[in-house]
Amino acid sequence: MLYLKAANYDDIEKEWLFQRSIPVEENSFINEYHGISREDFGTALDTIIAQSRGEQLPEGYVPQTVYYLLDDDTIVGTFHFRHYLTEALAEGSGHIGYYIAPGYRGKGCGTQGLKLLLEEIRGAVAEEEIYLRVNRDNPASLRVMLRNGGYIHHEDEDKYYVRIPK
Repeated sequence: MLYLKAANYDDIEKEWLFQRSIPVEENSFINEYHGISREDFGTALDTIIAQSRGEQLPEGYVPQTVYYLLDDDTIVGTFHFRHYLTEALAEGSGHIGYYIAPGYRGKGCGTQGLKLLLEEIRGAVAEEEIYLRVNRDNPASLRVMLRNGGYIHHEDEDKYYVRIPK
């Protein structure tokens, strides 16, 4: 059974192993914790949790909650929810970024994970729509967004900018 769980200290070992295995960058998903040591991940998790409360934010950043998608007891993906949009986020990556582990792609995990996240955040989003962005060369992720009620709002030569009505 798939479910979402916000980053937390109880699951630190699983979160660390998953986070360090994600590439530094894949399909515009940036992972600053690739290869991180266990010791350093403890400090990183402190920051991840603080930033979900709007604390310890770098200049220009907004609060962001990191959720892990679990299949029973195994982390299979991560979803990052940015609580509100700056002009740069509205014109760029939007409210949500996500990553599904390669072994779980094509099995509905992305679609179900996004559905669960949308249920979680709809009431917290001030805008009338939830903003997402996807690389044009990532049709699987675009399908995930479209299956969750999204539509292509606009596009450029590299990306689709998707909106999902609340």
